[in-house]
Amino acid sequence: MGAAASSPDYTADEMMSIAAARSLRDGQVCFVGIGLPSTAANLARRLHAPGLVLVYESGTLDTRPAELPLSIGDGILTDSALTVVSVPEVFNYWLQPGRIDVGFLSGAQLDRFGNINTTVIGEYTEPDVRLPGSGGAPEIAASCREVSIVMRHRLRAFVEQVDFVTSVGYGTGPLDRRMLGLRGAGPVRVITDLGVLEPDPETSELVLTALHPGIAVEQVRAETGWDLEVSPDLMVTAAPSARELETLRGMRTVGSHPDDRNPDRTTEGATE
Repeated sequence: MGAAASSPDYTADEMMSIAAARSLRDGQVCFVGIGLPSTAANLARRLHAPGLVLVYESGTLDTRPAELPLSIGDGILTDSALTVVSVPEVFNYWLQPGRIDVGFLSGAQLDRFGNINTTVIGEYTEPDVRLPGSGGAPEIAASCREVSIVMRHRLRAFVEQVDFVTSVGYGTGPLDRRMLGLRGAGPVRVITDLGVLEPDPETSELVLTALHPGIAVEQVRAETGWDLEVSPDLMVTAAPSARELETLRGMRTVGSHPDDRNPDRTTEGATE
């Protein structure tokens, strides 16, 4: 088996998406980003959390897309939303006052205190790589009641200290969020293709609390840029069920199917 939690029955990314979906509860209000977070949130809504309220940064509230959106501006989000509000209202009314239960984030770099970098790799003034930037992530990290981080577990991404703090986790330790006046609790879990990390209640440093099936502690440590502690109550994630896999594989992104790109298509054998 390779570095990630793949098996003949499912891929590492499928395991990661399903683990992330399981972390969501029915009735929560979830601020959703595009990519893995959107996949996980929509999967949870289809499986065990039909009352999960999805909020996208573009202003769609309680949206229920039949397919996964290409972007936060995808029309499928508007078509299936309970209502659509302005972007300032999303942030000023919903996010900043703490009305969002959970926010999903990802990044290019993550450090041991859950700080996220999506700005630059290297020195800020002369970066090796300039990344897409923050978007609404800093507000999500600051104000959601809790944050879940979903990203692939690689040594270049899981670093001792991020090159730039785009979205603050626990700063330099357990007191920083309070000192900064941040409303939300911060990152409560990091879900990767290898396992799950959670903050130590005393130090706020991320600790390995669960391994995905077939993954060893040594594999996770080898892909982590700090001396990763392991919980004494280390668990093994349940493998994906047939229903979870069937539902996940039945979800597709808008425009990803050949038929979606041909609006004038006709069924085989049809006559005009």
